[in-house]
Amino acid sequence: MKITDLKPPKGAKKRKKRVGCGPGSGHGKTAGRGTKGAKQRSGKEYGPGFEGGQMPLIRRIPKRGFHNPFKEEYAVVNLKKLEKIIEKYEEITPEILRKEGIVKKDLPIKILGDGELKKPIKIIAHAFSEKAKEKITAIGGSFEIIKK
Repeated sequence: MKITDLKPPKGAKKRKKRVGCGPGSGHGKTAGRGTKGAKQRSGKEYGPGFEGGQMPLIRRIPKRGFHNPFKEEYAVVNLKKLEKIIEKYEEITPEILRKEGIVKKDLPIKILGDGELKKPIKIIAHAFSEKAKEKITAIGGSFEIIKK
């Protein structure tokens, strides 16, 4: 057997569909598109939710709730998470929190008061809860709020 003797099995290779090339191609006249209607015309297409004139599902189901476009979203960090990195730094900034992998999202950072601090430290963030402020100042640390 030689490499020139190799060929694909029967039925593995199919001829390209040559539409609109006359009756001899087997796809002449309407080019396999059927007759009349939007699917047969060029450039006409149904939208993604079109259901043949029936009221589409997206319009049939009730709409509930409210989306507040002015809501401020924060990446939240508890004091117990800060305890893990407190020995390495004199002050903790949003850049340090991102570098250490504590904050993953690129959102403003809010410090919450769950956990205890063992060492006084300066923490810089966009927002602080009242409990977090109390715990930071009680141990002798300080906090600074960044304006967005």
